Amino acid sequence: MARQDGGSARQGFGLFEREAALTAAEEALDLLTGLADEPPWPERVPTPREATRSPHLVAVRSDTPRPGGPDSFRHGGPGAAPAEGPRAARRGGILAYAAPAGLGKTTLLAEIRRRAGARGCTVLSARGGDQEQRVAFHVARQLLQPQLAHATDTELRERLGSWYDIVGPALGLRASAEGSPPDPQGLRDGLDWVLTHLAVRRAPLVVVLDDVHWADPESLGWLAAFAPRAEELPMLLVVAYRPDELPDEGIEFTGHRSGRRPHALAPLTSSAVARLVRDRVGAHADDTFCRDFWNVTSGNPFETVELAAKVRDRGLEPTADGAHELRDLAAALKGTGLVTRLERLGPATVRLAWACAVLGTEISPQLAGAVAGLGGEAVAECAGRLREARVLAETEGPDDPLQFVHPLIATTVYRSIPAATRVALHGQAAWCVVDAGLGPTAAARHLLETHPEGDSWVVNQLRAAAGENLRAGAPDAARRFLARALREPPAADDRAAVLFELGCSSLLTEPATTVNHLRAALEEPVADPALRHGIVYRLSQVLAHSDRLVEASELLGREARQATDARSRLRMQAEKFMWDAFRADEPESPARSRRLTALADRLTGRDLTERYIIGLRAWDATLRAEPSAVALRHAERALEGGLSWADESRGFEVPVLVALTHLYADRPGRAEELFAAGTAEFESQGWRGAHLSFAYTLQGYIRYRRGRLVEAEDFVRAGLRLAERVGPRTPAQWYAVGVIIEVLLARGRVEEAARIADSHDFGEPFPAAVTFPDSQTVHAELLLARGRTEEAAAELAAVGRRLDPRGMRNPAWCPWQLHLALAESATTPGRARATAQDAVARARQYGAPSAIGQALRVTAEVSEPSERVKLLEESVDWLDQSPAAYELARSLVALGVALRRTERAAEAAEHLYRGLEAAQDCGADALVEVARAELAAAGLRPRALHPAGTDTLTARERTAADLTVRDQDAAAVLGVDATTVGRLLSAVYRKLGTDRTGLAQALENTGRHPGDPAGRG
Repeated sequence: MARQDGGSARQGFGLFEREAALTAAEEALDLLTGLADEPPWPERVPTPREATRSPHLVAVRSDTPRPGGPDSFRHGGPGAAPAEGPRAARRGGILAYAAPAGLGKTTLLAEIRRRAGARGCTVLSARGGDQEQRVAFHVARQLLQPQLAHATDTELRERLGSWYDIVGPALGLRASAEGSPPDPQGLRDGLDWVLTHLAVRRAPLVVVLDDVHWADPESLGWLAAFAPRAEELPMLLVVAYRPDELPDEGIEFTGHRSGRRPHALAPLTSSAVARLVRDRVGAHADDTFCRDFWNVTSGNPFETVELAAKVRDRGLEPTADGAHELRDLAAALKGTGLVTRLERLGPATVRLAWACAVLGTEISPQLAGAVAGLGGEAVAECAGRLREARVLAETEGPDDPLQFVHPLIATTVYRSIPAATRVALHGQAAWCVVDAGLGPTAAARHLLETHPEGDSWVVNQLRAAAGENLRAGAPDAARRFLARALREPPAADDRAAVLFELGCSSLLTEPATTVNHLRAALEEPVADPALRHGIVYRLSQVLAHSDRLVEASELLGREARQATDARSRLRMQAEKFMWDAFRADEPESPARSRRLTALADRLTGRDLTERYIIGLRAWDATLRAEPSAVALRHAERALEGGLSWADESRGFEVPVLVALTHLYADRPGRAEELFAAGTAEFESQGWRGAHLSFAYTLQGYIRYRRGRLVEAEDFVRAGLRLAERVGPRTPAQWYAVGVIIEVLLARGRVEEAARIADSHDFGEPFPAAVTFPDSQTVHAELLLARGRTEEAAAELAAVGRRLDPRGMRNPAWCPWQLHLALAESATTPGRARATAQDAVARARQYGAPSAIGQALRVTAEVSEPSERVKLLEESVDWLDQSPAAYELARSLVALGVALRRTERAAEAAEHLYRGLEAAQDCGADALVEVARAELAAAGLRPRALHPAGTDTLTARERTAADLTVRDQDAAAVLGVDATTVGRLLSAVYRKLGTDRTGLAQALENTGRHPGDPAGRG
């Protein structure tokens, strides 16, 4: 609806009766640009490396992140508001226009772009296309590619940093590399970062999206998820769409979340049509002519402008005498009338129009000519006729892309093509785009419209396009292409490979469908053993991740027996060992452990398969409460050659188990090092869904075990947020909910833990897999905290019946006996003591000081008062030798309470003061209150607490540690008593995350070798 002659500027390039829509845009632009004198928020853009630490870093503040936690999750997220002051004022937002076809959305957006540019805004724009809806990231590329395409590859790498490999293929900035693809959420996070970077660096930013109803699902899903963040950035997001055609992914633009409804565009009134007619045709147009004009067009702006152009071209007098011709002219504007008008232009011109309709938007004249079968001169001549007929829009040069005047015309032309011809044109277009060097993805969207003919070229192009899309982070598009390739169909020898690729493309989104495709692939004759084995490995993974562990184990067992290659058989055995270790109902766990032990002990770790088996041996030793030194020895053997966390064909389970082996053996510092490396691998690959959720959750669990409860809560909430993006009741969400419940119980927030459990249906039925920590045990712990003792006891007894026959006896891993003893103590104290004492025996067998100390404290709680002090003193002694700060605080307070009740007030005060300070450092708020109450009951006032400090050792702590490693008398050298040395070493163990046996290695890892006062490195 652009003006073609003079007119009042106030009407905005032919915009009539759009004052309300333009006023809304002006107000939004005022808000966006009126705060330009303030420093933009955020005050700095996170570097790409910083951004990879969190999928929500778009709202990170400029203050220094608090060490030890994923601060970006604390300060930002989808729709999160800044934390303080005037910067919480809404800077940008969403401006949406919804109207049926032809009501002037495109013209309105063009005027908004013009006004934004005149105000000095950076303007990005894109539009969806009817023919490009199946081209993944088509709209995202229109928006972002022009901002980056001019940069060299070196400049792109510098600008995008760690996002380069993740977003580059999706935006068409680089070819997709071989290797593991990013998950869709990881890619969205990268696109978030790019758009946020532009919003901050080039503020104020206006992003204009036209025909959003035709946006490709990948772009629409990303933009809809990002949209709430525009409210907290110097950015205005302007969208227009047809409300009856908007896909579900675009619900954010309907105001469903924010409550701000989109602006509707109504048809023009008769007076507006009269003004437009007189503006376009002539001021002498009479009232009768204008009234009939309005009746014919129903006030549709597109039809009004086009009909006015027809009237002017025909030289029709705008009077009552000429009004009777309006209906015939209007009929030629759309539907069969447009088709008839087009046919009058000649067969060659029709073919070019058809070719353009098939190709979509931004059409190369050369490519259109190739599809239509026309030479260069014929294309130019036919294109000129189409412009004269107002089918194609005017261009500045002969080589400029061809474009339809309006999407309604493009749709009409496309639908007018006879079905058989349309199919043939899509087939021709596929050949032409490949011949033009545009690649298989450009051809694939055309091949989707063709009929299956058993053509191997078609299959190859679709498979190649699927591979490109999968590696670019668009698995749904890959799945569409492979499903079409399967219908072609492929040659018999290729069918299994296509089914395998199809299964892999749906792995992240539709695991049940993946199982079906992979099972079908195994039923095909597979000549290549490597392909068959790949199918087996992937199928076992998806079965296990779908909580179908029995099927995964049975599949691997069958295939291992049939495998002729020794290394392949060994890998299948390793995978079977792993999934059997997770099974809660494994019938022969002790026998499996014996086989695993025999196998692992003779392996050297020469390849990844052997190292995985050795790692599984370490985990099995942990579960069975073999001495922790044995478990650690195997864990370090597994790590000697390296364990990748992001090997797509292997999974990350064994590296996680090896890290957790260190955790339960009182080496949480080493476990954190391994998790940090694994998390970095996930992030570099763009795996920001379930993988990163597990990583954050388990890092939170490690912090919980170390007694760093505030940091633990930060990490686990980050993991839970990621898990909720993956989906409800997924393993990632289940683990995160279990760990956050444990953390909240430790902090004394029982009701909050209960609310989270209820809101996530955390309870029966429990997963078939044994989890970290065991889910049913955590649920029972919550019941116990809420006073539902009998229910807790029943669940804990069930856990024992499930784990004991399997030889899983380690209370460091699953302390079900400790909670059961507490549940039994009120009704059957004798049984409670026996249960707790058995847990102590198991903990002593394993040998981790934290496990022994915790078991002794619980035993004291269920024992006779006369026995408690001795048990608690031993508990404190053990926990002083461990890195478990929270458990130490609990035992110190419990010992102080027991001493006060035996009227040993002075000793009680010492332990209560120390326990209070330790609880405060941990963030164990409820325990702090208990210690304060006990001190008050003893007539003592709490001392001023020292700040928690850092993990840096003091000079005295370092000296005590060095002397201890060298087996020298630290008390004599330092001139202090043994108790003081014990306190110094206790702080060392907590800060370094180790026990006495790992002290030497932990000191070396800090960069200073024992006995080297000046330090090294």
